[in-house]
Amino acid sequence: MARIPYFDTSKATGRAAKSYEKLPPLNIFRMLGHSGELIDGFTKLGTQILNFSSLDPVLREIAIVRVGVLSRAGYEVYQHEAISRRLGMSDALIEGIHEGPKAAVFDDRQRLVMLYTDDVVANVRAGDATFKPMREALGDKSLQELTITIGYYMMVSRFLETFDVDIEKGPPAKVNASGAKD
Repeated sequence: MARIPYFDTSKATGRAAKSYEKLPPLNIFRMLGHSGELIDGFTKLGTQILNFSSLDPVLREIAIVRVGVLSRAGYEVYQHEAISRRLGMSDALIEGIHEGPKAAVFDDRQRLVMLYTDDVVANVRAGDATFKPMREALGDKSLQELTITIGYYMMVSRFLETFDVDIEKGPPAKVNASGAKD
């Protein structure tokens, strides 16, 4: 049960009101309404990460779900496992994310993403043992996108858990990767 009431989105003003015109009625967005216009920047960065980065979407979702697992953020894991399935990720691959980097299901790049994500979440600064191979596998641009993705979803997970945002009843909402209405 949420720690504070969900925001009444009909009371949003300015950029926040414009954001709510595009967003589905997910509890994360309803909870973010108390922050006012911060929801605009929050959703813009999420949209950029999910729709406009060059990072392979499967690698992105592996990192996002892993951040959720490591953060014990049930809402985050639930929503992004649904996105992962819509991308065609197998249940075995999703289960491997929960198991950890040693799971047999991962290919070399996926395993590197798991190791790198674990390192950044645990240590803030990725060590050379994960940074160097990840850079070789992805290049500078995608490595930076991966790192920003990990950091963003660490923030999201902490927000969700701090406010005890409830998972919506029923099947996951059919939204595109940015969270916008389909």
